[in-house]
Amino acid sequence: MRAPAGSGDGRTQSPQQRGALALAALGVVYGDIGTSPLYAMREAFGGEQGRLEPTVANVTGVLSLVVWSLLLVVSLKYLTFLLRVDNDGEGGIMVLTSLLPARPGRRRAVLVLAGLFGTALLYGDGMITPAISVLAAVEGAEVAVPGLARFSVPLAVVILVALFSVQHRGTGRVGQVFGPVMLAWFTVLAVLGLRGVLAAPGVLVALDPSRGLRFLLDNGTVGVVVLGAVFLVVTGAEALYADLGHFGRGPIATGWYAVVLPALVLNYLGQGALLLSDPTAVTNPLFNLAPTWAVVPLSLLAMAATVIASQALITGAFSLTVQAARFGHLPRLRTVHTSASARGQVYVPVVNWVLMVACVGLVVGFGTSSALAAAYGVAVTTTMLLTTVLFYVVVRERRGWRRAPAMALCGLFLVVDLAFVAANVPKVPAGGWFPLVVGGLLFTVLTTWTTGRRLVRERARRGRTPLQAYMAHLELARPPRVPGTAVHFFGVPGVAPPTLLTSVRTHHVLHERVLVVSVLTGDAPHVPPARRVERSRLPAGAEQVVLRYGFLDELTVADDLLDHLSVDPLDATYLVGREGVLVTDAPGMARWRERLFRVLRRNATSAAEYFHLPPRRVVELNTQVEL
Repeated sequence: MRAPAGSGDGRTQSPQQRGALALAALGVVYGDIGTSPLYAMREAFGGEQGRLEPTVANVTGVLSLVVWSLLLVVSLKYLTFLLRVDNDGEGGIMVLTSLLPARPGRRRAVLVLAGLFGTALLYGDGMITPAISVLAAVEGAEVAVPGLARFSVPLAVVILVALFSVQHRGTGRVGQVFGPVMLAWFTVLAVLGLRGVLAAPGVLVALDPSRGLRFLLDNGTVGVVVLGAVFLVVTGAEALYADLGHFGRGPIATGWYAVVLPALVLNYLGQGALLLSDPTAVTNPLFNLAPTWAVVPLSLLAMAATVIASQALITGAFSLTVQAARFGHLPRLRTVHTSASARGQVYVPVVNWVLMVACVGLVVGFGTSSALAAAYGVAVTTTMLLTTVLFYVVVRERRGWRRAPAMALCGLFLVVDLAFVAANVPKVPAGGWFPLVVGGLLFTVLTTWTTGRRLVRERARRGRTPLQAYMAHLELARPPRVPGTAVHFFGVPGVAPPTLLTSVRTHHVLHERVLVVSVLTGDAPHVPPARRVERSRLPAGAEQVVLRYGFLDELTVADDLLDHLSVDPLDATYLVGREGVLVTDAPGMARWRERLFRVLRRNATSAAEYFHLPPRRVVELNTQVEL
């Protein structure tokens, strides 16, 4: 489901539309944040980093940090400010990077690299989200069925394998029940939390922010370690920003303030109240908060909620990959559009199976959700920090903010971000290295592909023949014409494509109709059909055609050529070039990166498949480029 055009602030929506979108947002946007009560308080008081005594000062201090983290990070930073910085309704760190000023130079290059690094880190922490959420939900059932403990890892693996195995079917039908299930989950969280608060209303003093500050000052290093566990309550905030385009700011904000925030605050307060009265409940405070008869139904609901949270992460990874490929930061990957009506629903097979292997490996390797929590949050804190830096540049240079208010606001965000980064550093030896390694590897792939693609384009331009001059030459030479339409693809408008040069040089003929087509992806998420096609006449009766798409548009090249230029796909011949790469000692990249680029290029999806061209009408010609 996507928000109607122009609905970013919700002003053009009816109350019914806004309510429906807010309900749907519960299932997609708030899955990660909404399942944090499964493990956040447990990790703060009894996780792998050591036990914190549940005294009144400690419990109210931790709860104060939890509540004010939700308010400062989610309510203020993301909902109030970042969701207003969008690209035609789309959000996320990669989209934020696309909003950077276009002026070339070293500063912009560094900022783009920062955006790519933040994107890469999201994949690293994103692999942990399904693993820790599903495993924590399965472990919750142990409260009612203690003998289930030895089966928690195999059961979590079965759930994850089943989840990834159905991704090719798309999320359309399943998505219709996401919202209601998550509404039930948040309702149960609120009821359980209220039950705990009513039993010990004194816990409400935790709403005082000074309690949290005093806890940090009094506990020193221990307080910093606990702050790393507190960060678990806001780990889904970055994904919230990335999901902006699906629903718009208004419905996302409505869901947060009307349902999610009250439910989370009540539940965390209720868990804290329980710890004050029963310190042994620290083993699983959420499930111990429920009556005995409700533990099994709560476990089933928790499993459903964690599957939904995982689904949101998986589909987000698909969308992020498609965006990266469209921006030219990843090679073309086979992408399946799983819905005829919802263009945002895509399935990327290679990403799906890599995520599945990683999640299963994490569950088997770490064994418990507490061990996984020790690895969780290290990378996403860095992404949040980089998002703040990019936000400052964009609002100053693209949105016209004055320096003083921009620095004051971003300074506040940086203080919070840096505190969380420092709190998560101790997690690196305990498993936090994993998302950092994954992020580093993916960052290497992103930068290698981006640089290699630029070098190939630069060197491919050298010695190229201007298209206008070449067609003028053919008009004078008057080669024999053969029936049919030849569609030559080349990414640089105004340059004669190698397929055209090779075809004329080899066969000494020219088709009756010649189209030279360049498919370009812009910085906007969508390009209206009326602005998609640009045509210009060339000598010898040829045409230069530029097809422009947004980075979220489906590349319906054959259909657009048929609709706008009457190119019959059963009559046309599509000539596509495929450039091989030769590793050399020329300046540009190190030889190992050139070899990596060659491997990536060799395994990239062909342009014919990526553009959805009819395979029986495609002719592919290979050329060599020295890198």
